[in-house]
Amino acid sequence: MIIVDFILNCDQYIGQFINEFGPLVYLLLFVVIFCETGLVFLPFLPGDSLIFAAGTFAGIGQLNLFLLLILVIAAAIIGDTINYEIGKHLGRKIINNKKFTLVKQENIDKADALIAKYGSLAVFIARFMPIIRTIVPFVVGMGKLNYKKFITFNALGAVVWVTLFLCLGFFFGNIPFVADHFSLIIIAIVFISILPIIYAFIKNKLNIKKSH
Repeated sequence: MIIVDFILNCDQYIGQFINEFGPLVYLLLFVVIFCETGLVFLPFLPGDSLIFAAGTFAGIGQLNLFLLLILVIAAAIIGDTINYEIGKHLGRKIINNKKFTLVKQENIDKADALIAKYGSLAVFIARFMPIIRTIVPFVVGMGKLNYKKFITFNALGAVVWVTLFLCLGFFFGNIPFVADHFSLIIIAIVFISILPIIYAFIKNKLNIKKSH
């Protein structure tokens, strides 16, 4: 699939885009991160891997690290905010519309479980969990989470998430081993990111078995 290839080799795609379009790469990064966090039906877009790859290009001077920080953090905050508003005003209609199958119930359930366990802190925690980070703002919007709490954890999560992955790429992305095994590093990042989901799933299954 094109999406999978882009996620695993986004360093190559970003490199090609820089060569062909120059500064427009900043717009591309902004749009992708905004869509991944802001549109509930696009949770499969790359987030962690794209930010990490952008950091590697900043590390060799082809992109400006501080400009990336500002733009990508802004995209993440604005994206989550739009997602929250979509959930608040249209969430129930989207979920109850059987023709709209892009938002999977299993992802809604996982987001619900995270929110039930951590409350508003789930907005921050979800930033580091692929797919779930796109669903949580939508769900808390439906649940009418206090906007001040939401925007606080939204902004805090965006700053920490983007800064972490940009700096990881900036400082480590151009180490020969990392550069030569970029796809494996991305797989490792994604796997580590979804470990909490796997743990929660297994724990839930074990609790169900015990209850029976």
